[in-house]
Amino acid sequence: MEIRRAENAGFCFGVSRAVDMARQAAKESRASGRRVMTLGPLIHNEMVVEDLRKDGAEPAETLEEVPEGTLLIIRSHGVGKAVYEKAQSRGIEILDATCPFVKKIHEIVREAEEKGKSIVIVGDREHPEVKGIMGWCSSSAMVINPSELEELTSGPGKDPLPEEVTMVAQTTARRETLQAAAKWFEEQGVRVELRDTICGATKSRQDSCRETACSSDVMLVIGSRTSSNTKKLFEIAKEECPRTFLIETIQELRDLPLNEIKKFDTIGVAAGASAPECIIKEVIATMSEFITENNQEQNEMLAYMEDIEKSLRLPGRGEIVTGEIISVSDKEIVVNLGCKKDGIIPKDEVSLEPDQKLTDVFKAGDEIEAKVLKTKDDDGNILLSKKKLEVNEHWNEVNEAYENKTEVEVKVTNKVKGGVIAVYKEVSGFIPLSQLSDKFTENVDEFIGQTLTVKVIQTNPKRNRAVFSHRAVLMEEKAKKTEEFWNSIEVGDVVDGVVKRFTDYGAFVDIGGVDGLLHISEISWGKIKKPQDVLELEQHIKVKILSMNREKGKISLGLKQTTPEPWENIESKYQVGDVIEGKVVQLKEYGAFIEIEPGLDGLVHISEIAFKRVQSPANELEIGQIVNAKILDIDTEKRRISLSIKETLDRDAEKAETAAPEEAEAVEEEAPAEEE
Repeated sequence: MEIRRAENAGFCFGVSRAVDMARQAAKESRASGRRVMTLGPLIHNEMVVEDLRKDGAEPAETLEEVPEGTLLIIRSHGVGKAVYEKAQSRGIEILDATCPFVKKIHEIVREAEEKGKSIVIVGDREHPEVKGIMGWCSSSAMVINPSELEELTSGPGKDPLPEEVTMVAQTTARRETLQAAAKWFEEQGVRVELRDTICGATKSRQDSCRETACSSDVMLVIGSRTSSNTKKLFEIAKEECPRTFLIETIQELRDLPLNEIKKFDTIGVAAGASAPECIIKEVIATMSEFITENNQEQNEMLAYMEDIEKSLRLPGRGEIVTGEIISVSDKEIVVNLGCKKDGIIPKDEVSLEPDQKLTDVFKAGDEIEAKVLKTKDDDGNILLSKKKLEVNEHWNEVNEAYENKTEVEVKVTNKVKGGVIAVYKEVSGFIPLSQLSDKFTENVDEFIGQTLTVKVIQTNPKRNRAVFSHRAVLMEEKAKKTEEFWNSIEVGDVVDGVVKRFTDYGAFVDIGGVDGLLHISEISWGKIKKPQDVLELEQHIKVKILSMNREKGKISLGLKQTTPEPWENIESKYQVGDVIEGKVVQLKEYGAFIEIEPGLDGLVHISEIAFKRVQSPANELEIGQIVNAKILDIDTEKRRISLSIKETLDRDAEKAETAAPEEAEAVEEEAPAEEE
């Protein structure tokens, strides 16, 4: 079986450019503390979007979700003109990652509309790229695909077609689709200014996909089901190769009927513009491993024929052979192997007790088993070894581990194509790249020299072949730890956690190998704007388990619940008449709210701000100001605290300060009279 990869597969220029820009922006934001967001998922690939989120570039579904001062990345699909204008008006900086080919379409439709031309867009009207194009021309522009052409003129009440149109296409559209649309309009008597805006990379990807599909028995198309270019690749491959499968993840590959696929000789692989290289390599590595397994089965079927041919050929180096002893001397044992040459076992290749001779242990006519060292020694005989048979014991251990699904420890010695070589005692085995870790691994150098615990997933001692898996051990350990974790916790437990990442709505906290959500409303008894105001990454905290859903793997956590709720012990902490220090957190027309402690606010009525008449609280106080206030009343039932600032002031001093300007004015009025 052969795997063929399409020549053009994976990230296109526009997508690669957008991802690089986002990663660089996220890296710079970590140093500056500035927030970075993308308008919608940057590309149609959940793994890449999640990686960018972890790096610090979070997706926002709408512009309304983007806070002022944010660096907003426009994805490669592009957006309409109104988005740029609205973002600018809200103080949002734009990092434009729109694909240059898409930008070209924006310019074409904008110029066409300025000239009063009708515009036709060939593509999917629900695709974000098409919506963005519509944002640069009139809403009267037509968005069509060939299946809708007849509907434009059929039925009563249909508007007549324009005399002339400027026609563009979604960059990922099929060229046959664009040409069919242009031909139909011309047949209706409409003059068509056809602007071929299909991306050259798209055409190359589609052509190489078709070429690969034509020469393949089975076709795998890698990419998102929401990706327009991936869906078109799937359609093209399906036309040429009926056995075509669309897969998004490596798990979907494993869910395919691989036992049916192995019956065919050639597997083709193509990938959409949003498929990262690591996914493509992992799919190919997994299929290569499967092919190795398939070939192994075929080789075992041929073993019967090899037995027949055994007498006609010499045994190969490393083979285990059985023969009859012809003669024994102090130096060697001569063995009849049933082929045209005899086998020789030198004394050095036999394990003997001290002072023991070969003739003491072996005699002519005995059956003996040995391992082939050389197919031709200096005298033209086959060189055999009894000592090397001890390796068989190690193979027995490997086979036993395979049968019982137990673990063994191996040492990684060197890397080879598709994986590494690892040794168990005298047994060498292969660890495929996909079985080295529970995460995709491209660089295997870090594993060289390491001792790994592995499962034996294939064995063939006759051919000195074994396949190991470290991934299987890691997955079992992870499943066991997860099971133990869920069995060890209950709602209401207070557990240790480590803050791992932030979102707009809270923080994710690792509580022992499983992440729980600490919602922003559960962080503090007081009000906070964002989780970073209270928490830091890698901070160790104690949290309370508020709810858990084992089936969905979701846990809700609370931090404020690990400290007393302020109103629970208010009577022991505060009394009417106490003077407290607090921070102004809200200004209203009727007064100001003072934060006494997180979750505990008191109201200073406008009449209690000063002894003088106050027109507006904002004239006397400002947000964040630290003030002293006297507690006038505590209503525990309604959870209200009344405060007074003026009760902490010197009334006479304030009166004198207020009266001073009036007295000065009076003196000025009396002065002229004294002169007279």
